[in-house]
Amino acid sequence: MNLAVASQLRRTFSALAVPNFRRYFIGQSVSLVGTWMQSVAQSWLVFSLTRSATDLGLVVAVQTLPVLVLGPYAGVIADRGDKRRLMVVLQALMGVQALVLGILAVAHLVTFWELCVLALALGLNNAFENPSRQAFVLEMVGAKNVRNAVSLNSTMVNAARAVGPAVAGLVIAVAGVGVCFLLNAASFVAVVYSLRSMDVATLQPSPAAPRSGGQLREGLRYVARDPALAVPLLMMALVGTVAYEFQVSLPVVAGRTFHGGAETYGFLTAAMGIGAVLGGLLTATRGRTGLRPMTLAAAAFGATIALAALSPSLLLEYGALVLVGWGSVSFLATGNSSLQLAAAPSMRGRVMALWAVAFMGSTPVGGPLVGWVIAQGGARAGLGAGALSCVLAAALGAVVVYRVARRPVQLTEQGPVGPVATAEGA
Repeated sequence: MNLAVASQLRRTFSALAVPNFRRYFIGQSVSLVGTWMQSVAQSWLVFSLTRSATDLGLVVAVQTLPVLVLGPYAGVIADRGDKRRLMVVLQALMGVQALVLGILAVAHLVTFWELCVLALALGLNNAFENPSRQAFVLEMVGAKNVRNAVSLNSTMVNAARAVGPAVAGLVIAVAGVGVCFLLNAASFVAVVYSLRSMDVATLQPSPAAPRSGGQLREGLRYVARDPALAVPLLMMALVGTVAYEFQVSLPVVAGRTFHGGAETYGFLTAAMGIGAVLGGLLTATRGRTGLRPMTLAAAAFGATIALAALSPSLLLEYGALVLVGWGSVSFLATGNSSLQLAAAPSMRGRVMALWAVAFMGSTPVGGPLVGWVIAQGGARAGLGAGALSCVLAAALGAVVVYRVARRPVQLTEQGPVGPVATAEGA
């Protein structure tokens, strides 16, 4: 193999050289395919039972509301204890949830209200597991490899998004919807095993925050007074609420804008997945952290969504959505790793919980909002609103970068202290 190619591959997959992360990455890869299978199967089961798009939206809202409501407190829990042990318990409980749903579906006993209860249970688990999982990445790989690890994680999620729904479609056609839930339950064995079998001695755990009153308020104040944390979170809140509602806009783009069917929607989603995988690999190799790179990523993400909103033909739409997937992962990975590196170790769980709230917890607000925009102006308007939110986020970041860059640099015995790290990144 050419030495230059070998060197490039080592850079792209450098975090996988860490044994614990490699073990975790493999386990998560298996589990995420199952997770996407369950997502498709759950939507199909709800629609089969109710024939109601409103009920579909209700189940999604029930599942995501715990992240919005409990996410910040979940960050406090993550900072107080052993993140790996907490993840083992919560991942196991998610496996139990999938098993119960699978048994009910296979036995044809499941009802709509039971689906809502089980969706709520999954949402509660996600709310508490997400900040621990996000913050645990740095404990596995260290500061040097965290950007690469986050980018590879994003690539893995999007690769699973491409594979899982396709497998789910085949399984539903051959064996029924319930088997998808059972297979997802089995997939949690892989990730639980990967966490349980890690070499704990090589982890770099953050110091546990002592249990005391007011830790949630403390975390919010900590974020509010640090622009390196507050601004990326505000940018993510803007983009996450409007731009990431593709599950609302793309079906309408497929059906009404280009007069296609389910296969068109599948190809549009796959195009985004392909772009996300490619973008994740490039970000893993060459990406940077900090507010300036995140601002540029937001602007590029907005430009690609605008291109998708304006594409006159289906072929051009596929190409535009490849770029949208690329821009999406670049923005997510840059923001995620920037926050992880900027946050104090004892606060990292709370900071990443707020990131999850801004990204996933905004769905109960963003989904209906984008749906209303589409009802008023069509699917292109929905995509255009997402592009506008990215532009506004980029403008916010640019203003802060400009103001920070104008501050005078202070010289100390340790060297220059000033805006460089916040604005430029690493």
